[in-house]
Amino acid sequence: MSIIIIVLPKPEDAKKIRKILIQHGFENTVACTTAAQALIEVNKHPAGLVISGYKLPDMYYRELAECLPGFFEMLLIGSANVVSSAGSGIMAVTMPIRIYELVNTVEMQLYQIERRQKKEKKKPKPRCERDQNYITNAKLLLMDRNHLTEEEAYRYIQKCSMDSATGMVETAQMILTLIYDEV
Repeated sequence: MSIIIIVLPKPEDAKKIRKILIQHGFENTVACTTAAQALIEVNKHPAGLVISGYKLPDMYYRELAECLPGFFEMLLIGSANVVSSAGSGIMAVTMPIRIYELVNTVEMQLYQIERRQKKEKKKPKPRCERDQNYITNAKLLLMDRNHLTEEEAYRYIQKCSMDSATGMVETAQMILTLIYDEV
């Protein structure tokens, strides 16, 4: 579950926004008055949304946005003039805040964060250099010995791996061992 960190210079404003979000089902919210407090909260969670004012007591919103890790996004709250100068990459809501606009924007940003997290989890982890070398050498050997293209050699290793319920690296090692034993 992503956290929502509200960081505004006036504590009463942060508490009002927190109350609105809690009323709309966003339970995991924290209110802060400085960017330093917000960054402490950010470091306690893997993902979330930072709702920030334009100017905080210890830094501007842009500096805070640069300090946020990968699975955190920022929502800027400010006047129409401030919001128009926000630039790309930062979502913004103008003052006075319309509750439905705030809630919909928060919902949309949290959904995007969750999608990015799921997508990141699905990415295959990169192999170490040694393991990659086994696969590369097995491919080269198959290409040379059996006149296969690189893609065909890779698919062959992949298919053998699936058929024997072993990893690609282990299959590549078996291929290398079998071919070198014949020679």
